[in-house]
Amino acid sequence: MILNKKNFNAVVVVEGKDDTIRLKQFFPGIETIETNGSAVSEVVLSELKKLSKSREIIIFTDPDFNGERIRRIVTEAVPSAKQAFITRKEGEPEKRGNSLGVEHASKEALERALSDLHEVEERQSDLTEEDYRRLGLAAGAGSKQLRERVGAILSVGYGNAKTFYKRLNTFGISLDELTHAVEEANSGK
Repeated sequence: MILNKKNFNAVVVVEGKDDTIRLKQFFPGIETIETNGSAVSEVVLSELKKLSKSREIIIFTDPDFNGERIRRIVTEAVPSAKQAFITRKEGEPEKRGNSLGVEHASKEALERALSDLHEVEERQSDLTEEDYRRLGLAAGAGSKQLRERVGAILSVGYGNAKTFYKRLNTFGISLDELTHAVEEANSGK
């Protein structure tokens, strides 16, 4: 398993101490940096830029609006950062009233997310906005639910129509890969 202290040279960016506690519960040697909310400070960004010169950076934020905002800010500062995602379902709390979060994910979900990392691809995706709409991922009945299922299949998380399209292109997901994922998502309704 890649997540033992000996082989895991990455620093994982999380939102807060509850995320750190949850990760350390299953992966005692893991190192995290907490953003302490969606207003990521220049001090944290500076530290991440410095660390990225010698260590792998993994962004692992909650599957919600603030998590996506933090992901964007950190990715802009450290473009080489790898991306880990859990689904919204995997981040659901057991108690009503709590928000979605990494701190609620199971060990299996955390292992999957940290072993199935994505990074900004040099290669350009052949996916066009027209293809994206034609596949039913934007501006249609059920497109939100379809994006959620496809995001889980591709392990790229959930996003609104614009964010999800951009993410697919950023990670170099091809039209063929996306078509297969949509077919799989539609067959498992």
